[in-house]
Amino acid sequence: MALPSTIYRVTIQLSDVDRGVYEALPATVARHPSETEERLVARLLAYALFYEPGLSFTKGVGAGDEPDLWLKGADDRVLLWVEVGLPEPDRLIKAGRHAERVALIACGRALPNWEQQHSAKLNGVVNLTIIRFDQAFISRLAATLDRSINWDMTISDGTLYLNAGAETFETALQGWTGNQ
Repeated sequence: MALPSTIYRVTIQLSDVDRGVYEALPATVARHPSETEERLVARLLAYALFYEPGLSFTKGVGAGDEPDLWLKGADDRVLLWVEVGLPEPDRLIKAGRHAERVALIACGRALPNWEQQHSAKLNGVVNLTIIRFDQAFISRLAATLDRSINWDMTISDGTLYLNAGAETFETALQGWTGNQ
């Protein structure tokens, strides 16, 4: 018998000063048995960093042809395609042809090697934004996870500040856009 997904109830109080977004973001998120807590943290960070009304989680690891999050227009066109982790560059290139905007939360132990191998190939994807997260930051945040997640997140001057319970985390948002 297959293991069931673990359900998390999430509330993120988002104050994104850089974009002028101030929202309470409630969500119920399923973590597939094959998904690590670190990857779940990265998906939640992606949700907050790229939040706009209508952004939604997809079936995730259970649906290979869908991103982790997306925003669709009234005509079902993909306006924003958001990936998490270290996908194959061809997947991002293809998404760049079919979606108005593509974003990647790049994280994982192999991030330096992935960047070295694939950044030149991705420079031509002009509608791609990549934000890198240090694996130690993701791991420390994942260690605080509970089935009920309450985060207070502030983004100001390219720095993310996050309160999770009694702990405070801070990291610079390092990123680049295509055609650099």
